[in-house]
Amino acid sequence: MGKPFEIVVLSGKGGTGKTSITAAFALLAENAVITDCDVDAADLHLILSPVVYKSENFASGSKAVIDRERCTACGFCPELCRFEAIEFKNNGYYVDEYACEGCGLCKEVCPVGAVNILKYENNRIYFSNSRFGPMVYGKLGIAEENSGRLVSRIRQYAQETAKKTRARYILTDGPPGIGCPVISSVTGSDLVIAVTEPTRSGWHDLQRLIEMTGRFKTPVLVIINKYDLNKDMTITIENNLKGKGIKVSGKIPYDETMIRSLLEGKTINEFKPHGTIAYELSRIWEAIV
Repeated sequence: MGKPFEIVVLSGKGGTGKTSITAAFALLAENAVITDCDVDAADLHLILSPVVYKSENFASGSKAVIDRERCTACGFCPELCRFEAIEFKNNGYYVDEYACEGCGLCKEVCPVGAVNILKYENNRIYFSNSRFGPMVYGKLGIAEENSGRLVSRIRQYAQETAKKTRARYILTDGPPGIGCPVISSVTGSDLVIAVTEPTRSGWHDLQRLIEMTGRFKTPVLVIINKYDLNKDMTITIENNLKGKGIKVSGKIPYDETMIRSLLEGKTINEFKPHGTIAYELSRIWEAIV
């Protein structure tokens, strides 16, 4: 078996239904490794209920640590720290780990070598088995950055897992927006499915996302969620996409059943398998594969 086909589900902003759609595709894919690369707010596991069998720390950056025994409280480092991450308490200096950016200036200016820069492993990667197949996902630690590096590592592990299990697909719930973690999700993937809503801001965000993915020459298909809330805007988006040569794979109507399925921790295709949304998502998935 060759390289698995990597599908990334993205959106220009959060709250468009991206995760719900990814979860439904996970059910329909049958032979896939599932990843959640929305590490700033990972929530796909809330629907897929994976059983974690292994986890590991991931260092996305560095933090300063002051050796209190060597520190002479000269005051150089707090004076020069532009992030105001060094504070005086209990007769000595401490580094606020949430404010520190690990730039290393404090280490350079310390006259007695009391400052060390250490890798800060405040992120986690989880290896699990969900009811729809193997799942790899991560969570970014509080106040951590470099989520793009964490996403890249998750994708690497997903590819290794897919090779071992001979999976046909890697299905990724990507981050919203167009930032570094999104770029890390798209790089080297085979298809982007962009989820949008029929609003002017939704169209604006979608345009930015399409422009970004275009730089990687990655094919894009679009799903318009809640299309019936503004049918005029839906038509406008469809016409504009047609002019760009981008296909609308499907349109999903607004239905509160989707919310109830999430409250039950189920995909819409499990919760209401014969409903309109389940049928449309099944049709979209068949068209994709």
